[in-house]
Amino acid sequence: MTPNSVRYDPDGVHTVLAALDRPCYIVDRGGRVGATHDAPALDSGTTALAAAAPQPPERLGSAEFRRHHGVRYAYMAGAMAGGISSEDLVIALARGGCLASFGSAGLSGDRVGQALARLERELGRDQAPYACNLIHSPMAPNLERTCVDACLRHAVRCVEASAFVQLTPDLVRYRLAGLRRDPGATGVRAEHRLIAKVSRPETAELFLHPAPEALAADLVARGLISAEQAELGRSVPMADDITVEADSGGHTDRRPLTVMLPAVIRLRDRVARERPYAAPVRIGAAGGIGTPEAVVAAYAMGAAYVVTGSVNQAATEAGTSPDVKRLLAGAGPADCAMAPAADMFEQGVRVQVLARGSMFAGHADRLYGLYRDHGGLADLPAAERAYVEERVLRRPLDEVWKDTAEFLRERHPEWLRRAERDPKYRMAMVFRWYLAMGSRWAVAGDGERRNDWQVWCGPAMGAFNSWTAGSALAVPEQRRVTVIAEQLLRGSAFHSRVTQLRLAGVRLPAASSTYRLPPAVPGPARGTAVRAAAVR
Repeated sequence: MTPNSVRYDPDGVHTVLAALDRPCYIVDRGGRVGATHDAPALDSGTTALAAAAPQPPERLGSAEFRRHHGVRYAYMAGAMAGGISSEDLVIALARGGCLASFGSAGLSGDRVGQALARLERELGRDQAPYACNLIHSPMAPNLERTCVDACLRHAVRCVEASAFVQLTPDLVRYRLAGLRRDPGATGVRAEHRLIAKVSRPETAELFLHPAPEALAADLVARGLISAEQAELGRSVPMADDITVEADSGGHTDRRPLTVMLPAVIRLRDRVARERPYAAPVRIGAAGGIGTPEAVVAAYAMGAAYVVTGSVNQAATEAGTSPDVKRLLAGAGPADCAMAPAADMFEQGVRVQVLARGSMFAGHADRLYGLYRDHGGLADLPAAERAYVEERVLRRPLDEVWKDTAEFLRERHPEWLRRAERDPKYRMAMVFRWYLAMGSRWAVAGDGERRNDWQVWCGPAMGAFNSWTAGSALAVPEQRRVTVIAEQLLRGSAFHSRVTQLRLAGVRLPAASSTYRLPPAVPGPARGTAVRAAAVR
């Protein structure tokens, strides 16, 4: 080390810290604290205060996760329903070295099949990593069956299972149908990888154990899996990975990640002691992941990988309207609210949505209150009926029921029969029309229904906006999903290095120890600046 290689000014110290592929030494020379890449010699008059090894983003998280899924980074983009996690988004991240899950929930079987056919065609069988979301549909189990059929037909090697509170025949079918006898050390090869997204330890435990033998036996009896696959299923857990989802957009228990992630990791370790497998189930973190500091915190708590959600909805590749993306770009951390869920309306289940710029949450809450307090549409007080027709639905209730009945006749005839004989259930179907249309109006950017847009969103979106303010990523048109991922990962690698130095007792000024995003550049050069920053 030469005296000239030490940087003492804040910008110079930041430059040394930001060179993530090189080691960093914090040194003291005559009372001056600086940073260098060169190890100080014992007789140089310079004292080493702390050192940090190279920390490229590729080393964050679990090496086994990266190997198992064939990705460069321990980073995943979780599914957003209705195709918001679009084919373009999945393809971009797959080619960028990340895992992403196609948002199949809420789409028709034909639409899911078309999407998976494109992913199969463009990414190639087993050549690039991607997943398809499988959402638990207790009210319509045929939807799970249709999705699994499409995944098997198009050789989807990874499924992200979400909202499951119990294991279902088709979820087990997907997992076990991919089991093969392996003459190697493990004895079993699982060609169908399964990532379970959970928010409670009791749900996580379902995926830490093998598939229930009764379900496996039933699948064998129906000819859906082989007897050998059922036997092999006794020796592998249901999931390869479990994502602990904290305060997220959409379906969420809004539980803190700092509580739930360690709890599930401890549960995994206990189950592993009782029933060791060849490879332990990895635990990842989701919910609130919108800044480098959040990513670092998740890895520091033991997450094998991180999963982003809300921030990707604002990406250029996301399958929603440009107006929604601009609305999301203006959201703050507190601009979220809970609203009744369309898929589990009668049970009172709620989802987290964007409150800024929309009246959806308030309208949906009012509809649920009316459903709870009345036996049917005919029982609504005149004033409430007028409010619903004029301010919420903006159509006569009879017209909405007519459209709803036509939809049910085609998709769910058994629901229609029940609604025709049960006034309260019919009211639920009508009110669910509004909830379902709210997300469709948002995706389509329907300006006439702007106040009724349902935009699933968690506080990570506001945190991301605060972090990117004044930078190139503050501009919605520049938020490419791969750039979001790379900047979060580079920023987290930088802050991981800073944290390591802090734990060694080093205190650095904010000007040196804060990751710097590329600044906003006016005009056409913006995109070039962001792309350059993403790969430097």
